[in-house]
Amino acid sequence: MKVNNKVIEIQNYLPHRSPMLMVDIITEINQKSVTTNFEVKRDNLFIVDGVLTESGLIENAAQTCSAIVGQNFFFDENQEERQDVDVIGFISSIKKITVFKLPKVDQTIQTEGTLISKMDGEGFSICVIAVSSYVDQEKLLEAEMNLFLQKQ
Repeated sequence: MKVNNKVIEIQNYLPHRSPMLMVDIITEINQKSVTTNFEVKRDNLFIVDGVLTESGLIENAAQTCSAIVGQNFFFDENQEERQDVDVIGFISSIKKITVFKLPKVDQTIQTEGTLISKMDGEGFSICVIAVSSYVDQEKLLEAEMNLFLQKQ
């Protein structure tokens, strides 16, 4: 994946690892927005009867959004990678959410997150992010959530 003409590993933006990694690639990212793709696979933890559950769709949205804030933990002000960074992140609240449809196995979800507000403290960030998910331009989810990320 290339962002700003530089090859970047997705793990540099997300604290998640398999089997909980719910984003395959980041197609666009900056300090205010992010777009990701995720192919729904049959062996995913959140698959029931060939469909990704609401929890899986929400986790995909949260991981997409955490990439916006996560980049500040994994890169310094010169965009140089920081080594041995240990970050924990979670959804602190969901302000509103609508699930329109659930994706099926082998479909690819495109998720777009936009930063609404952010507060940084010593080793942590709290943010509010708007997020929408789609399959082939059909809206699956629309939400506004608060995320908390902290360096360990």
